[in-house]
Amino acid sequence: MSKDTSPKPFVPLAIAVLTVSDTRDEAGDTSGQLFVERLTTAGHRLREKCIVKDDVYQIRAVLSRWIADAEVQAVLVTGGTGFSGRDSTPEAVRVLFDKHVEGFGEIFRHYSLQEIGTSTLQSRALAGLANDTVIFCVPGSTNACRTAWDRIIGEQLDNRHRPCNFVPHLTQAHCAPRG
Repeated sequence: MSKDTSPKPFVPLAIAVLTVSDTRDEAGDTSGQLFVERLTTAGHRLREKCIVKDDVYQIRAVLSRWIADAEVQAVLVTGGTGFSGRDSTPEAVRVLFDKHVEGFGEIFRHYSLQEIGTSTLQSRALAGLANDTVIFCVPGSTNACRTAWDRIIGEQLDNRHRPCNFVPHLTQAHCAPRG
């Protein structure tokens, strides 16, 4: 039996973007905007974008709503992953995961090491799956978001990426090939 080598049609995903910040507003949210630009340029659909204060319960409230929404397949979170007193994204998000994507933080820090040296140790980037929704959490800098999307996330949210990607693990109710 021959293997089908015809290219797969792209499957656009509905993606939500959350910026965690005590100081940013829409005008100053360059990190969240970068994610929006990257995901729409790739052919995905922005489901919703939100900015919340760096507060465990505000972060969980927004993420819980998106995780429960069958139309959201992926969430990109920027900010709150460092070590300052207010950085609480990992603490807010970890408890929501059904499965942790252990390698994401490791790979992100590997790429960041090339860009910012050992300062990458202070990144607590993480990812996981919750209710068939993949969630990626990265630092709040625009460069960190660029690195995360361009080197890791973009490929992992593209159903054509081989040998594997996250698309088969996501809620598929509203994913259909572009025609």
